[in-house]
This record gives sequence, structure tokens and C-alpha cells, in this order.
Amino acid sequence: MSKYGVNKTEEEWRNELSPEEYYVLRQKGTERPHTGELNLNFKNGDYHCKACNAKLFESEHKFESGCGWPSFDKAVEGAIEYIRDTSHGMIRTETVCSNCGSHLGHVFNDGPRETTGQRYCINSLSIGFDPKDNK
Repeated sequence: MSKYGVNKTEEEWRNELSPEEYYVLRQKGTERPHTGELNLNFKNGDYHCKACNAKLFESEHKFESGCGWPSFDKAVEGAIEYIRDTSHGMIRTETVCSNCGSHLGHVFNDGPRETTGQRYCINSLSIGFDPKDNK
């Protein structure tokens, strides 16, 4: 039994996600920098997990870091699980959705110092965007 609220087989994930989304979300892949459709999206709204739709980030915490991936300085409380990642000869902190365990990206301590100092570097393929009505 999985420790996550959403429990699906890898076959179910493959059937629900595009091949590119499956690679990033379920196989811990990374999309090429500056290619994600949400990298330069600065509209008002919420960002959710592409696999399970859990709310992860709010637009007020998104910023342009220049790294080529969507960047946020704060996540929704309890939405992210943090895992030590020693792959590729580095020590990093992987971020996964705390609702389904899907890979999102990594978090670094080089974000805006005037806010949290954090930079959540998130694959655009791992998140969806829900615009908020500005009326």
C-alpha cells in the first residue's frame, strides 16, 4: 500500500498521462530548459499537480529566475514532500507531490532573499494552471 492519498498502478499512470508527462512525473525526468509552456506564465491563478490535480503553488509566489523552468519561492503548505536526491553527482532536494508522489522538480536555497530565499525549480510538464477570474 502506498503512503500517498492517490494510489494507481504504473499502467494506470501511463494510460492517464502523455508519454512526456509520464517521463517527468513518474520516472523523475526533466524537460529541457526554456521549453515548458508555463515557464513564462505570470497570470493570476493556481498551479496544480498534473497527475492528481492537487494544488501546489499560487501565482503570487511565481517569479522569473532565468533558469528555464517555472520558479516559485513558496509552495502551498503540506503540498510538497522533500526527498534527498544524490543523483547526477550532486546533493539536491527533490520535490514530489505529497498527494500522489509524482516528481515535480527540485528546491534550492538561491531564491529571492526578500521573500523565502527558496527557488522551487519545477518542470512545466508536471504542473497545470487554473486561472483566477480577476473580476
